[in-house]
Amino acid sequence: MSKEIFIVVGAGQAGLQICTALRASGFEGRLILIGEESSLPYQRPPLSKEFLLGELDPERLLYRKPEYFEKLSVELTLDDAVEKLDASRCTISLRSGRTLKYSKLALATGARVRALRCVGSDSPDVYYIRTLADSLNLRERLQTAKSMVVVGGGFIGLETGAMACKMGKKVSVVEASERLMKRAISPELSEYYLSLHSEKGVDVRVGCEVSHLEQHQHGLTVVPKTGESISADIVLVGIGVVPNSEIAESAGLECANGILVNEKCLTSDANIVAAGDCTMHQNQFLEKTVRLESIQNAVDQAKVAASSMLGGNQTYDQVPWFWSDQYDVTLQIAGVSRSYDNHVRLCGKNENSFSFFYFRGNELLGVDSINHPVMHMAARKILQRKIGDGASILKSMTVDEIAAFSKAKPTVSP
Repeated sequence: MSKEIFIVVGAGQAGLQICTALRASGFEGRLILIGEESSLPYQRPPLSKEFLLGELDPERLLYRKPEYFEKLSVELTLDDAVEKLDASRCTISLRSGRTLKYSKLALATGARVRALRCVGSDSPDVYYIRTLADSLNLRERLQTAKSMVVVGGGFIGLETGAMACKMGKKVSVVEASERLMKRAISPELSEYYLSLHSEKGVDVRVGCEVSHLEQHQHGLTVVPKTGESISADIVLVGIGVVPNSEIAESAGLECANGILVNEKCLTSDANIVAAGDCTMHQNQFLEKTVRLESIQNAVDQAKVAASSMLGGNQTYDQVPWFWSDQYDVTLQIAGVSRSYDNHVRLCGKNENSFSFFYFRGNELLGVDSINHPVMHMAARKILQRKIGDGASILKSMTVDEIAAFSKAKPTVSP
């Protein structure tokens, strides 16, 4: 029996995957999983979707039942947090007062919501969604609230707004940038989503930065820096997240908007790996250092991190992909659409099913699919060849070849 002690800090998707991968790879030593929340590891994506509608009980969000951790001999330490990491002594100190020594340490600390900072933002009628407790609180409040203003036109804000709209609530969205989901999708798709939400009765205002909030008897008034104010019972804020990297920073690990890791998910300390939303890595596909906030990144990085803890040589080289469900529309993203100079739209089985292929010259950069899952899976395989074959650019794909995936004739936009 191995005498090694592996500790995983963070009981989310990445932390759970690290534990699973370690045991699957034959690690027989002591394995400790530390989570700050009191719940077993659970799915976060449904928190802003069907969970708000009351269609899922909290138990159905759990990735695994308690007996799974017993079977894997994973020591669960929940409702506790790491307050100090001493990398020189290979120890961590917990809020509960315990000090644990490790042979290898994995940081899967995730991220926290970015708070709205303005007058009135501390009102009890202001809500966020990141944790199960957050979503439960909002779900309960939505039972009586008749209206909601969403601050932030990204995935979380729009998904939550769509759910509230389905519940019959009056919904308004204010987004500071000039278009919706600017960080993730192209201007063409932003226009599509603007029309989608507007057709559902949502009051969408882009280029609308919040000045302050005013409390009144029945809720809040959102006062923008320009334009008309909007009053509602509650306000939901979805303006991004901040990586939980403070423990790593205080321990002297290299950090920059997240914990810096190499292709093996190793930090600047050889005994410490990191994975998930808390990390910054050099992405082979994007050819730059990025911090990705996605289930795909968390799972794939976790597998690599587990390999590195065991002395393996596995590297992270996956094509980034994301998804979002809003109303009856599923968006699936493979690669990226930044810096493209032309695109091809391919139609699916109906007008609500299509994909955009984005090019820079002859380079295929990414594919966005709307209700087009077959095309999304094909796109991921095509894009992965860029990395798997060692080629920096997949130049062999022409517009006609892309169009061959669909019976529709392509439309090329400059």
